[in-house]
Amino acid sequence: MTRNKPISKRKRAKPAKPVKQIARARAAARQAEIPERGLKIGEAAVRIGVETYVLRFWETQFPFLKPKHSRTRHRFYHARDLAVLSLIKRLLHQQGFTIAGANKHIKEHGIDALMIAKGARPSPARIADSSAPPRNGSADPRPPDAPTRRVLSEVRRDLENLQRLLRG
Repeated sequence: MTRNKPISKRKRAKPAKPVKQIARARAAARQAEIPERGLKIGEAAVRIGVETYVLRFWETQFPFLKPKHSRTRHRFYHARDLAVLSLIKRLLHQQGFTIAGANKHIKEHGIDALMIAKGARPSPARIADSSAPPRNGSADPRPPDAPTRRVLSEVRRDLENLQRLLRG
């Protein structure tokens, strides 16, 4: 017959860190200076706000993202690498690009120009409907240019034709 251990002697799971404590740690990490050697992948991931496996994956998908490696193959991210990572995160997570679309957008506009213009408007090819409000909630005061208007009017015409076909 086996004895069960009393509840008090069983191993208990450690309580999770409070969300506020984690948020404070991430904010402090973002504001800290970058050491001369650079940031290790875990430190860079915390600063950018993604997991380490995401950074490794982005390295395979974005050819211009090349952090320095030590002799032991540890990755070290410097200020420019962090700026590139922030740009990639903004394009993918905030502006809704796919990885292929983000690569194309960066090739078309240049990485330096995109890092300078953080609030840059997405390319006309990504705009599906001119009447849809922008994602960030602010109205864009610039009217669409002629090629964009032409594409949007063609898309609208196609959608109206589809709607007529569906109504029967």
